[in-house]
Amino acid sequence: MSESEKKKTQKDHRRGDMSDDELEGYERTDMIGQGAYGIVYKGKKEDTGDTVAIKRIPFADSTPEGGVPCNVIREISLLRELDHPNVVKLLDIIQAHPGGLYLVFEYVAHDLKTYMDQHQTSDDIQDRVGLPKETVKSFLRQIIAGVGCCHTFRILHRDLKPHNLLITGDGKQVKLADFGLARLSAIPNGPYTFEVVTLWYRAPELLLGANRYSTSVDVWSIGCIFAEMATGMPLFPGRSDIDQIFKIFQRKGTPTTEQWPAVTRLPHYNADFPQWRERAITDQVPASTLGSNNAVDMLNKLLMYDPDRRIACKTALQHPYFFE
Repeated sequence: MSESEKKKTQKDHRRGDMSDDELEGYERTDMIGQGAYGIVYKGKKEDTGDTVAIKRIPFADSTPEGGVPCNVIREISLLRELDHPNVVKLLDIIQAHPGGLYLVFEYVAHDLKTYMDQHQTSDDIQDRVGLPKETVKSFLRQIIAGVGCCHTFRILHRDLKPHNLLITGDGKQVKLADFGLARLSAIPNGPYTFEVVTLWYRAPELLLGANRYSTSVDVWSIGCIFAEMATGMPLFPGRSDIDQIFKIFQRKGTPTTEQWPAVTRLPHYNADFPQWRERAITDQVPASTLGSNNAVDMLNKLLMYDPDRRIACKTALQHPYFFE
């Protein structure tokens, strides 16, 4: 095989053997990422020339009958409900043959993780810095607005993390993406699986095995992202479930029933957990880094142990921090 043929084969493999016939009306180019349930490619709408993102979701072998998996149906139905400047827009749905689906989204240049990495001047993890304070405030407000829109429709995102937050090319607008783990919150809420949300951004009630939970799991994730935007470092970078919960306890103190009345009733709670004393959040995220006492108060409210006391998105948008 010639060198050019090898390169073509490799390129076809990277594209996931996508067929032009399957994508009528669109021209696809490079793979740009991987979401919870599919590979994402950059593409172009042929009649307008607009750049788009194309998420390829193969499912022929994922269900016994070769049908569309429920998580795919869920993502489509949820995204069709949402029309908000801080939620990525679903533009088109294309059925592939013999099995698969393409979801066509508006194209957004970066994800927040990449954006934060681009602001680093050193490869040394100890030298990482956060984003400018006004950028952090703007991004946080937009994240809360987008998640709040989801919560208005009783949608739990359940996988908020920097990789799933997209930043426009001008560095000004944030859009929520990747709803593969999202679901509707029923009344009463649950039971759900607790094995959702990427570990570093997972709320303590999930780590302790709660199978009935609410929109507050997303709020905890927002708090973790807020701290990471401010410092450039993940707040609770656990290596396993137990390491994750212990990192939270070490930084915030082992929760008491005064702080969180229901904690002892959670399936994975253990009365023999080590007892760490409560520490101020500013031990981990200095007030000078956050920029003000109001910012510290906002972070504390986002990271309340008791889910019932954790601030709601609608209330958070009225917090004094955003009006300084």
